[in-house]
Amino acid sequence: MFLKKDKASSKLQSRIDSLIGAGTKIEGDVTFVGGLRVDGEVKGNVRSTGDGGGTLVLSEHARIEGEIHVSHLVINGTIIGPVYSSEFLELQPRARVTGDVQYNSLEMHLGAIVQGRLVHQGGTGKTVELKLASSN
Repeated sequence: MFLKKDKASSKLQSRIDSLIGAGTKIEGDVTFVGGLRVDGEVKGNVRSTGDGGGTLVLSEHARIEGEIHVSHLVINGTIIGPVYSSEFLELQPRARVTGDVQYNSLEMHLGAIVQGRLVHQGGTGKTVELKLASSN
């Protein structure tokens, strides 16, 4: 259990390159490279660009109304709109998401709320055929 969490956490971008501070309101789409932390409000789509995807962190005061496309996402605020996380998604206790959520790996804390569908978008998983044991 602890090993998996450590592996997932190590995949996250270790630094934040940009900040949308508390009290800041942005109307329009936001694109970023690397890491972005949001403490304010965004009315528009948020998307990471560049190689390796990007990390988006929403504090408990953050609010985004729009589509989100990132590889790593940590939510402790409010999102109204669909969420697409291609790698790792963490829903912290004050996370509030209204919209469908597509993810590859998910960690959901007690108290997080999703009003929408959780859709796993894993890679090519192997199917295992089970055979019944023959009784002699």
